[in-house]
Parts: sequence; C-alpha cells; structure tokens
Amino acid sequence: KKICLTLFSAEHFCWEKYLKETGAIPAPPSCFRQSLTPPANEFKAGMKLEAQDPRNTTSTCIATVVGLTGSRLRLRLDGSDNKNDFWRLVDSSEIQPIGSCEKSGGMLQPPLGFRLNASSWPMFLLKTLNGAEMAPSRIFHKQQPPAPEQNSFKVGMKLEAVDRKNPHYICPATVGALRGVEVLVTFDGWRGAFDYYCRYDSRDIFPVGWCTLTGDNLQPPGTKVVLPRSPETPTDGGVENAAMNPSLPVGRPPGQRGRKPGRRKTKVTAPWGQKASDLEALSIQPGKSLEPVKISKKRGPKPGSKRKPKLVPNPAPTSPTSSTPEPDTSTVPLDNATIPNSALQAPTVCVYLNKYGKVGPHLDQRRILQLPDHFGPGRASSVLQQCVQACVDSAHNQATVFSCLKSGQGGEVVSAFFDQRQHTLTLPTVSSVTYVLRFLEKLCHNLHCDALFGSQPVARGSLHYNSHSYSAGQSSCCRRSHLCLQPSFSVNKQTAAEHLKKSPLFPNSPTLSPVLRLSSKVLHHSNSTGSSSFRESPKPSNQDANLWTVEEVMQYIRDIDPVLAPHADLFRKHEIDGKALLLLRSDMIMKYMGLKLGPALKLIFHIDKLKKA
Repeated sequence: KKICLTLFSAEHFCWEKYLKETGAIPAPPSCFRQSLTPPANEFKAGMKLEAQDPRNTTSTCIATVVGLTGSRLRLRLDGSDNKNDFWRLVDSSEIQPIGSCEKSGGMLQPPLGFRLNASSWPMFLLKTLNGAEMAPSRIFHKQQPPAPEQNSFKVGMKLEAVDRKNPHYICPATVGALRGVEVLVTFDGWRGAFDYYCRYDSRDIFPVGWCTLTGDNLQPPGTKVVLPRSPETPTDGGVENAAMNPSLPVGRPPGQRGRKPGRRKTKVTAPWGQKASDLEALSIQPGKSLEPVKISKKRGPKPGSKRKPKLVPNPAPTSPTSSTPEPDTSTVPLDNATIPNSALQAPTVCVYLNKYGKVGPHLDQRRILQLPDHFGPGRASSVLQQCVQACVDSAHNQATVFSCLKSGQGGEVVSAFFDQRQHTLTLPTVSSVTYVLRFLEKLCHNLHCDALFGSQPVARGSLHYNSHSYSAGQSSCCRRSHLCLQPSFSVNKQTAAEHLKKSPLFPNSPTLSPVLRLSSKVLHHSNSTGSSSFRESPKPSNQDANLWTVEEVMQYIRDIDPVLAPHADLFRKHEIDGKALLLLRSDMIMKYMGLKLGPALKLIFHIDKLKKA
C-alpha cells in the first residue's frame, strides 16, 4: 500500500506522528557526527572570526556573523558579496577566533572573488579589523565531535538534513542508498532533484529531533511524491498533486522552497524557540485554500532530467535548479542580523564635518556646531542625503539651499520648509564615493562657504580654504582634507603667513606634495641647523597618531629616517592613514608593500615608539 504525505505546517510538524504514518524508523544518534547535547550558540550578529573559504578550502579568511539559527551561524566573508553566504555549526573546526591563523604561522587571505584590487587587501584587512567586535575565544568549541567508527546507516532510515541548494533549510530526509562510506540523502516529498550523496560523518546530517533541541527551523516534507509504507523501498513513487485531493489538509504553501528567482515576498516561519518578531512569520489565512497552479510551482526535476513525472493539467513552469550549493539570499529570512542586499552592493562612505570653517552668509554657525562630527559610515546615497539635509536644516533660509540643488533620479529624498509648505527633492543616484565628495564640495562652493565636508577629520584651529578659489577639475574634498596645517608647529606667525602666500596651498593648485615638503623645510630652518635637522624634524601637526591623515603619515615617514623616505609614496598608494599605520606588522610590510627586511624592521621600530608615546 502507498500513502500520501500529509502536508504539515512548520509549527505542527511532528516526527512521532510522521514516523508512525510512514512506518519508518529514525537513524540512531550514534550514526551521526553530532554532539548528543547540541552545542550552545553564544555568537552575536556582527561578530568577526576566521573561517575557511568554502570555495577555496586552503584559504583562511575573515568572516562576519550575519545570521543565527539554532546551533548554526550564517557567515559572510569580508570582501565578498552577499551571494556566497554559508552556514557552519558553532562547534565546526572550520571557524576559529581572530588571530588563530597567525599563531599557527599562516596568513589571512582575501576570499575567492575579492571585490577590490588584490593589492588593497592588507589595508582592507586593517580597516576591517580596526574597531570591529571580535568573537571571544571562550564561545568557540575546542573540538568537533568525533566521527563514528563506521557507516551504520541503513536504507530507509529517517534523519534531518541540510538542503545544500538552499542551506538555510533543514528538512526531513530518508537514507535512499549506501555507497561505501557515502549515504544518499533523499528529501521526503520531493522529486529527487535536490538529493545528494555525502559521507556518513558529514556535519550536514542530523538525527531526528535535532531541530527541536536546537531551536532551528525544520521544514515540513513536500507533497510532490507519494511514499511507500515499507522503509526499505526507495521513495520513487508517482506524482500526486495535493491540490487535486481535497481531503489533504493545506497548512503551508508548498512553493516556499525552490521558488522562482525574483519573487521577494516569500515569508518563512520562525524557528522553534524564537520569538515571532525575530523572523517574519508565515502568513496563511486559515479559511483559504491554495490554487492548483500555485501548488505546481514547487520544485521540479532538473532541466534535462530523464525522469518523466506524470502530467498535470496546465502545469506552471517549474523553477530552474541551480548547480551551486550557495543560496539565493533573497529567500533567506530577513532577521535582524541579515544585511540588506543594497547595503552591501552600494559603496560605503564616511564623511567628516569641519565645524570650524567659514560657513558663509547662508548657513547658521550655531546650527553647524550642533551637527555630528561625521556622517556614516554607511551607504553612500544615505550619507549624501544626511549631509545635504544637514545643510538644509542649518540654513537661515532653506529655500536658498534648495535653489543650489538639482533634482535627480533614483537617489534619496531631502526636504525643506519654506513658502509655508513642505518641499521635497530627489537627489541623483550615487555612483561612487568620489561622487559624494565632489557633490558636497560643489554645494559648499555654491553656498559661498568653506569646504565643510571631507574624507578625513579636521581638527579645531586648522587653516581653512578660500571657497572663491574653487576649481572642480583640479581638486576634491578628499584632497582638501589632506591640506590642513596646524598652528601647533613651532614657527613664527609672520614666517608662516609668508610661506603660505608663496606655497600652492589652495585647491586650484595643480600639485600637493610641494606644500608638505616646503613646510617641512621651513620647520627645519626655524628649529635646528646642521645635518641633524632631518632626524629631529617634529611629528605631523596632530600629536595623536590615530588621527593622522595619509599625507601626515607620509610626512612622518620622510622625516624619521632617510632610508624610509623613498618609500613614503607607498603609503599614499595603499591609503595608509594613522590608524592603519599603527596596525602594520613586518610580514605585511614586506609581502604587500614590497619593502625588504631592513626597512621593514626600521619602520616597525618607529611604529612601536609611536604606540608607546
């Protein structure tokens, strides 16, 4: 005799009832490489750790926890996109605390498909780890469970298994066949397109009841096939459409898994043990039945498959099957740890505000002082909107700022109140970080004020720029922020004034480096004489090295040692500011910057002195 699978909803699926209905037996826990007591999951979203790149297992990379469910972590390799997230158990040997790779003599590598230039990896790594929340070593498990001595599975045994095509799902499955040390995992209620072979000691298969113990979300069986009552017979029965059998209870739209690409309104039930607010709950109206055409959108066979299912009247096209084990992230529950696609694909920027510049006739200095020191880091379009909105809110007359803006398409919206009503304007689409800085620079120029926004923090008392000498083709906000000299230099005011008049300080100057070199010569002349003046040159304007700009770091490198001076331009090439400088290690300097051992050791010596100071 054959029976049809009952369509359980995720909240009411019961293994005991299901096993009784199918007449199957569960695989004993001793068959699995899983802990008898599920490991505790103390990780939090946003924590960073080291993980093996699943697409290049010889590389150890930095990963961020972007999701949690039961005893599993959803991980994203830093520097990769959000299309290659993967899942690991918390007691997996493939995840380690930050620093483990270095202790074992290895080096962290960029992930396969690193989105930036390979030469920028060391600086990307430094900036990624700087200020990040590292997962503490105490929450890692020292070792994963031992493997069973032999393959003890038998055909027909029931278990829970990760769907490798959609690894955020764990589903009821059956041992379909044995092949040496390998087990064929067949998913109950599906046609076989998602079945796979794995080793008997795989961490992707679990004993019956695992999801209940861990609080993970166990998907109910599908309804594509009918199962034999005998557990020894493979689950290869005919196709039966649940919608054609009115006696079958309908509690869940079976098209959840394997849906068509591009449909984003699919909702998934919350894991057992989690609050309903953590994940979006499945919204099913109890009094409504599903149309047959929707039922037929469930998983179908692989394109080109030789298996011929029974014909269903007017079938809807089935979704194509991907050959990659990586998930389509649009089907992943949007919990509070999942980062939106747009936030990762769009450029990220942090813009600093110069509160002490000349605000011109249109902005209120008091309101400017009440603004935050920086906007971001965040999506470039969002940061641009915050900066422009800050200018609007700080204006004496908001209509003046609006008159300086041109309406665009696809960007964020800013608003202003004038003429006794609310006005809105859409900003243009942001294509790059440089676009944000240029846009804000032009806005400040139109408002007849100093460049109030830049990519580097500006200290109080810095010299400001003449906004009337603006030249869009030869300058940018990023450059301006590097041209701020501090009055803390030990040079008399008259000499400084004469020097600034002669030097190309203003943004319409075609070159940048002569300013710093010339200022260095003036300082040497006023402070000391003789050949020792080079080594005794004062530090850059800001005494806190963490706040140095790239240009200040270059100045420091030129001044500390003649041997290091020729290498100063490398620090601009790799965009090494003060924070990044203090994080450098000798192996990084030699491998990624190309310095030999001698200069690298000298540089590390001076960096250590900076840290102590």
